[in-house]
Amino acid sequence: MTGKQRVLCALRREEPDCVPTFEWIVDRGVCRALCGSDDPLEAAEALDLDAVVVRCDYERRRLDSETYVDEWGSRKRITAESLDVVTESPLKDIRDHRGFRFPDPQAPHRFASLERAVRRFGDRKAVILNVRDVFSDIRDLVGYESALIALIAEQDAYRGLLDRVVEYNRTLARTARERFGVEIVATTDDITDTRGLIMGPDLYSSVLAPRFREVIRGFKELGYLCIKHCDGNIGEVIGEWVDSGIDCIDPVDPNGGMDLEAVKRAYGGQVCIKGNVNCETTLVAGTEEEVDREVRECIRKGAPGGGYILSSSNSIHSGVKPANYRAMLTALRRYGTYPLQS
Repeated sequence: MTGKQRVLCALRREEPDCVPTFEWIVDRGVCRALCGSDDPLEAAEALDLDAVVVRCDYERRRLDSETYVDEWGSRKRITAESLDVVTESPLKDIRDHRGFRFPDPQAPHRFASLERAVRRFGDRKAVILNVRDVFSDIRDLVGYESALIALIAEQDAYRGLLDRVVEYNRTLARTARERFGVEIVATTDDITDTRGLIMGPDLYSSVLAPRFREVIRGFKELGYLCIKHCDGNIGEVIGEWVDSGIDCIDPVDPNGGMDLEAVKRAYGGQVCIKGNVNCETTLVAGTEEEVDREVRECIRKGAPGGGYILSSSNSIHSGVKPANYRAMLTALRRYGTYPLQS
C-alpha cells in the first residue's frame, strides 16, 4: 500500500498493511540531523512518513531579525520551534471585529505549499490540510486572555467573530478540496491543558460546541475525512467531538491523564485513534530501548482491528532526540505490520 492508502484506510477504521505514521510538525533541527534537510517534504520522503501536514501561506513583513508582522496583522517572534509566537494581536477590542479585514482566503499564494506537496507526492503520501475551528484564530486575533474574557463578557461579539472565523476556514477547506483534491482536513485548536478545559464546560457547550459541530459538518459535506487535534485532558469533550462526526482523535495525551487503551475501547468503533509515544518524556530523555518498548505498547493498545495511526503525543519538537525519533520509526516497522504480533 502507499502511505496515502494506509492513512485513508486507518481513518476509515480499517486495517492497512501496516500502522501508518505522520506528525503535525517535525522540528527543523531533528530533520537536519536525520536526513540533512529542514524541508518538511524532504523529511517525509527520507523518513518514509505516510503523510505530510500543510498549513496555508501568509506573507510576512520583517521588522527585525526576530520579529515580523503577518497578513493578519499579528506581530510574531521567531523561535527555535517551527511555530512562531504571537507577541501582539491586531484586534484590540473584539467589539470592533466587523471593521477588521481578514486576509483573502483565495489569494494566489495562499496554497503554494499545499500545491507543492500535492505535486510532489501525488497519491504516494496523504497531504493533509491544517486549519482551525473555534478558538485559536480568535485567540491570535485578540490575545489569549482577551479571548477568554470575551467568551464570558462579550458573547455577542465573540459569536459574531466566530461566525467569520468558521466561514473563513470553511472557504480555505473548500478551495483546497476543489483545486487540489485534498481528502483530509485537520483542525489543531487546543482548548484543554493537562487538567481539562481552559474555559468552563457550560461556556464550551453553549458557545463553542454548536459551532464546532457546524465546522465538522461543513468539512464532511465537502467530502473530507476530519482529524481533530487537541493535546491535554480532553475527557470532558471527547464524547462531544466523536458525536460531531470527526474521523480521528489526536492525541490521547498521557501527560493529560488520557489512556490510549481506554479511549480505544470506548471510541475505537467510531473514530480512528492517533498517538501516542510520549514527546515530553520518552522521546526527550528516554533510551532507544525505552522508545522501542513504548512503541510496542502503543501498538498493542491502539492497533488491533485497525483505525490507528502511531505518532508522538503531540509533535516532534526541538527537544526530541533525533535518535529517539529514528528508534520510534524503526520500532513501528518492526511491530506494526498486520496481522499484528501477539
